[in-house]
Amino acid sequence: MQRRTILKALSAVVASAALVASFGAHADDKVIKVGTVSGPDAQVWAVVQKVAKREGLNIKVIEFNDYVQPNAALDAGDLDANSFQHQPYLDSQVKQRGYKLVSAGLTYISPLGIYSKKLKSLKDLPQGAKVAVPNDPSNENRALLLLQSQGVIKLKAGAGANGNNATPLDVTDNPKKVKLVELDAAQIPRSLADVDAAAINTNYALAANLQPTKDAIALEDVHSPYANLIAVRAQDKDKPWVKKLVAAYQSEDVRQFLKDQFKGSMVPSF
Repeated sequence: MQRRTILKALSAVVASAALVASFGAHADDKVIKVGTVSGPDAQVWAVVQKVAKREGLNIKVIEFNDYVQPNAALDAGDLDANSFQHQPYLDSQVKQRGYKLVSAGLTYISPLGIYSKKLKSLKDLPQGAKVAVPNDPSNENRALLLLQSQGVIKLKAGAGANGNNATPLDVTDNPKKVKLVELDAAQIPRSLADVDAAAINTNYALAANLQPTKDAIALEDVHSPYANLIAVRAQDKDKPWVKKLVAAYQSEDVRQFLKDQFKGSMVPSF
């Protein structure tokens, strides 16, 4: 009887040890769930998965069809990271919804560019030139910041930063008396012949057979606030798997894929 009791106790210890070992192995093989949007972003993450796998990091990519769910899912703990947004959008979501999400690293930018059928440089803008800019707050802000970076205009201090979208009313210096023509972003490529220059989003530029790196006379910097990023919960930012995840994205394999596959429509920001 005593021998049976001892054997049962030993069996329980062995089973418990096996359970702990099993749990430990599972913890080491943790699958990192990353949310992104269907289309080009998902294509890039297929490459990231392969790079990460070589470094012992298992990634499961979960695709979304809108820009609202990925942050909600990340904040709720249903995702470990997401990758689809730029810093101004993340800031607005954090402010509006109270999410405790932060950027872990940059990915790429779809650069807004200045295009022209009349000029080869913004330095050639004539006095009183007409420059078309998108009329929605976010993209108009991008356009005005780009024009400011090129020395065409100057905005008042603080305009266009920290979630404060700039408007033409914020222009404090305009040496060439440029006339800013506000138009729907989708309509601007068709109006290019009617203005001296125009700020056009990459998706609309490509649809109009304009290549950002070839045809634009000015482009957003790759480290612009509008570069996309990998977001994680604030509590996870310094965890080892986050560093591995960012490193996998910011690898030479991914850089080359972006350059080869997207021809300047998605430019590495790392």
